[in-house]
Amino acid sequence: MRRGLLQSRHPLSVPHLHRPPPLLLYKNGGPSQTPSKFCPASSFSSNLRWIFTTTTSLPPPEWVEPFNDVSDIVSTRQNLNPSPWVAQILNLLDESLAMEANLGSYCHDFMIRLSPNFVSFVLQSNKLREKPDIALRFFSWAVSAANSLIKSLGSVGMVEDLLWVWRRMKENGIEPGLYTYNFLVNGLVNSVFIESAEQVLEVMEGGKIGPDVVTYNTMIKGYCKVGKKKKAMEKLRDMEVRNVEPDKITYMTLMQACYSDGDFDSCLGLYHEMEENGLEIPRHAYSLVIGGLCKDGKCAEGYAVFESMIQKGSKANVAIYTALIDSYAKSGNMEQAIWLFQRMKNDGFEPDEVTYGVIINGLCKSGRVEEAMEYFEVCRGDGMVVNAMFYSSLIDGLGKAGRVDEAERLFEEMVEKGCPRDSYCYNALIDALAKFGKVDEALLLFKRMEEEGCDQTVYTYTILIGGLFNEHRNEEALKMWDMMIDKGITPTVASFRALAIGLCLSGKIARACKILDELAPMGIIPETAFEDMINVLCKAGRIKEACKLADGIVDRGREIPGKVRTILITALRKAGNADLAMKLMHSKIGIGYDRMGSIKRRVKFRILFDN
Repeated sequence: MRRGLLQSRHPLSVPHLHRPPPLLLYKNGGPSQTPSKFCPASSFSSNLRWIFTTTTSLPPPEWVEPFNDVSDIVSTRQNLNPSPWVAQILNLLDESLAMEANLGSYCHDFMIRLSPNFVSFVLQSNKLREKPDIALRFFSWAVSAANSLIKSLGSVGMVEDLLWVWRRMKENGIEPGLYTYNFLVNGLVNSVFIESAEQVLEVMEGGKIGPDVVTYNTMIKGYCKVGKKKKAMEKLRDMEVRNVEPDKITYMTLMQACYSDGDFDSCLGLYHEMEENGLEIPRHAYSLVIGGLCKDGKCAEGYAVFESMIQKGSKANVAIYTALIDSYAKSGNMEQAIWLFQRMKNDGFEPDEVTYGVIINGLCKSGRVEEAMEYFEVCRGDGMVVNAMFYSSLIDGLGKAGRVDEAERLFEEMVEKGCPRDSYCYNALIDALAKFGKVDEALLLFKRMEEEGCDQTVYTYTILIGGLFNEHRNEEALKMWDMMIDKGITPTVASFRALAIGLCLSGKIARACKILDELAPMGIIPETAFEDMINVLCKAGRIKEACKLADGIVDRGREIPGKVRTILITALRKAGNADLAMKLMHSKIGIGYDRMGSIKRRVKFRILFDN
C-alpha cells in the first residue's frame, strides 16, 4: 500500500470527484439508482473497463486499513488510534435502503477501497454488535465486492492485486465460494500463471468446494494457450473420473487446439465424442472437422460430415463449402468440385475470391485453362478483388499448356490492374520460360524479380538450375547453385535432385557426390539422392556409369549392398533393360562374394558388363 498518498487523503479534505463508480465497493451502477437490499456489484466490470481505458491524471483508488501504520513509533495495537476512515464508514451504516449505495458513493468520491481487515474491524465495533441486521448487510456488501474484485482483477491481469485480495479474504475468515475460485483460476490463466492455477485446482479437488465444468474449461483453455495440448486432453479425462460433464465449450477449446496443431484425427475423435454425448455441435466445430479432413485429403469423409451437419439442421457457410471444393480439386475430382460450387450458389451462398481462386487453380492444374479463364472473367465482371493467387494459377496453367506468350501478357497485365506480383507469379512464368527453352528470358525475369524486391525462393533457383542444365549450360547452373548457398537459402530435396540429375547426365557424377557430402553438415540429407541418380543414368542408357555409382555408394558405406542392388534392378526394369535386370537378379553381384585364396571380395556391380 502506498502509505504516503493514503495518509494525505483525509476524509474531510478530498473534494467531490465526478467519475464512474470505484473499484470494489460501488453497487448497482451509481448512487442515483435505488439498490435492492443485498445486491451484487452488477456494474463492476463496466466500471473497471472505464477506469482502465479512460485517460486521467487521478491515481487509482487506495486500500485503507483500520489503523494507520506507525509501527516505528508504537509496538502494540492498543496504543494505536483508529484510522479517520473508520468513523466515516460507521456514520454511513444506518437502516436506510440507500445504505449500500451511500457506501459505494463515498468510497468512489474519496477513491478508497476497504480492505478485509478494515471490514473485520468495523464488524467488531460496538455500534454493529447492537445492530446485527446492519452488520449482515455491511458484511454481504463487502463480500460481494471482494468476489467481484477478484473476478475483475483477474480479467485485466492484475495478478499481484488479485492474490493480495484472496489472501486477505482467507486471513479474515471470508470463505471463497465456487464462483470466487473460478474467478481466481481464470485470472491466473489469463495472466499465464498456469502452475499457480494448477495449485488452486488441486486445492479445490481436495477440498469442500470441488471444481465444476467452468473450472476445468478454464484450465483446458490455459493449457491450450501455452501449447500443452496433452495436459488439456488429460483434464477432459479427469472430468469423466470426477463425474463433471464436459460441455460444448470444453470440446470446442480442445478441437481448436488439435486443429491448430494439425492433429486432425483427434479433432475428429472429439467431434464423435460430442455426438455420443448428445451435445449440440456448433457450426464452428463442423468447420474444424470438415476443414481438418479436407486438409488430410479425405474429401469423401469431409463431405459425409457435411451431409450430417445439413441433416441435423445446421447451416453451412462459405468457408465450409470452400474447404470441400478445394479438397476435391486437389484430389483431381474437378467435376465434384464444380458441382459443390453450383450447390453452394443454389443454397444462397455467394462465393468469395477464395472460392473462385480454388476453382481456377483446380481447373488450371487439370489442364482446363479455358474454363479457368471463364471463371476469371466472371470474377472481374462481378467487381471481385482479383489477387495474385488468381494470376499465378492462370500463368502456371497457361505456361504448362505451352501458351507462354499468353502467360507473359497476363503477367504484365498485373501491373496495369494494380495487382502486386509475388514470388508465386514470378516462379510460374520463370518455370514456363525455362521449360520451353527460353532460359535467357527466364534469367532476365530472375534479375527483375530481385530489382522489384520480390523474394527469390529455393523454388526459383531449382527451376533455373534445371533449365540451365537442360540447355547444357552446366557451369552457369553450378554458379546458380553456389549463389543460392551464398544467399543462405537452404537447398531442398528437389533442388539437389535438379542439380544431381544435371551433373550425372553431363558426366560429373563425382561432383554430384561431393556436393551431396557438403550438404550433410547443413543437416540436409536427401534420402533418395542416390536412387534418383541411378534412375536417371539407367533411363539415359548409361548403365556402366550407374553400376560405377552403385559400387561407389557401397564402398563409401552409404547404403547396404542389398538395397542398392534392388534400386539398380528397379531402375533397369523401368528403363526397359529387362535382360540386364534379370541377369543382376540371378547373380551374386552386389551381395555375393568371390574367394581368391584366403581373400574374400564382394562381387561388384561393374562386373555386370565385364562378363
